[in-house]
Order: sequence, then C-alpha cells, then structure tokens
Amino acid sequence: MLEATGWQPLIRSRAWEQVVDRVEEKILSGDLRIGDRLPPERDLASMLGVSRAAVREALRVLEAHGVLHRPRVGTGRDSGSVIAGTPTTGLSRLLRVHVALSNFDLDEITEARVALERASASLAASQATESDLARMRELLDRMDDETLPRDRFNDLDTDFHMALAEAADNRLVTALTTAIRGAIRHTLLHAFEQLADADAVLNALRRQHRSLFEAVAQGDADRAADEVDRHIRGFHRIASHTLNRSVPRTPPAC
Repeated sequence: MLEATGWQPLIRSRAWEQVVDRVEEKILSGDLRIGDRLPPERDLASMLGVSRAAVREALRVLEAHGVLHRPRVGTGRDSGSVIAGTPTTGLSRLLRVHVALSNFDLDEITEARVALERASASLAASQATESDLARMRELLDRMDDETLPRDRFNDLDTDFHMALAEAADNRLVTALTTAIRGAIRHTLLHAFEQLADADAVLNALRRQHRSLFEAVAQGDADRAADEVDRHIRGFHRIASHTLNRSVPRTPPAC
C-alpha cells in the first residue's frame, strides 16, 4: 500500500471526478502500478479532504473502467482497492454505450474493425500456438451445428473473433478488437435475427471462418489479413441492408 504522502487535499468541486483524476495522475506518473493497493476509503477520503461518498463514487467509476478491482471483503491493509489493468472491460462498456447513442458514423466501426482485425489475423498467422489453433478449431466445429439458435451462433462467432485476437499475442490489439466486438454484440444479434435467407448467410459465414482459420494455421499472414477483410466487409453489406429495413441505429460488422 502507498503511504499517505502525495495525496494532497482536493479543493475543486465535483470531488469524485477529482479523485478519479488524482488516481489517474498517479498511474500515468508510475506511482501506481498493477497490483498496487489504494489506501482504504476512509484514509483516502481524509488524505484528499473529501467525503467517503466521493471516494466511493470515484472507485465505482474506476472499477467500471477496468482500472481497479474493489474487494468485497477485507479490513485494514486488505481493504483498499487494487489497481487491476483490465482494459477490455472498460473499453467494451464505453464503446457499447457510445455505439448505442450513435456517436459514430455508420461505417466507422466497420473500418476500425477491418484495420484491427487485419492486424490480428496477420499477427495470429505468425504467433498462434497449438492451443490457440485448437481453441479456434473447436469453435468452428461447434458453429457447424445447423441446429444452433441464431443467438448461440452469434456468441460462437464472437468467441472465434476474440480467440483470433488473443492468438495475435499483442495485448493492445487484442483489447481493442475484443472491446469493439463486445460493444456491437447486440447489433450483430439483431442483424442475425432479421436475415431473410439466414441459412445461406450462415453457411457463407462458416466457409469464410474456415478459410480464415486455414490461412492462420498455415502461417500465411497476407492471406489471413485479406480473408478477414473480405469477411467483415461482406457481412457488413448484408447486415446493413437487413438492418436498414428495421431502421438501425448502429452499424453492423461481423
């Protein structure tokens, strides 16, 4: 746990926001790192000259952002929140809200996904382990079940793209890719539910996933990048047409 020094009282309004700023400043300066424990709420409130309610609200915000983990039990030295560093949780939550509010252009999410997943696929082709490949193969096999409900197919599709990102062995690319995919999960599910020719589309997606997997398994980075590019853009066109009939608020991507 950090000592009391360096936690000067706050003097501005909206104290909980200033508590968040102070914790972020200490992370950026290197004073706080993953695994470090903040002082207990009572002590932190006293150090910063704010109420415990302000500290508690700031900690809730930081936890939602994936910056820290708040223990449910513990007293004394074990009662302070721990710097966690789980970016995907915070990024997914933030993106999901902004996507729902239509703060992005209809094509922006797809273009961002293409850029990120081209990188993921290319890196996965050179970095994927046997365990990574086995995980992706298992997901593809489960997606081949033609009796799957569409929501379950969508979840397995999401898991496959996340597994691809994890196989890239680049934490930032993985976090961003996983966050975006998680943020558009409900949009994708809505698109699946509205498909007019669902069987044909799902079979095409299965073939595309297989082609992408084969490129990754064979270590062909350029082909893997091109396969995921075609895959995302292709389904984006289909889903855009489908969702336009139901007045979509968010851009789909696969």
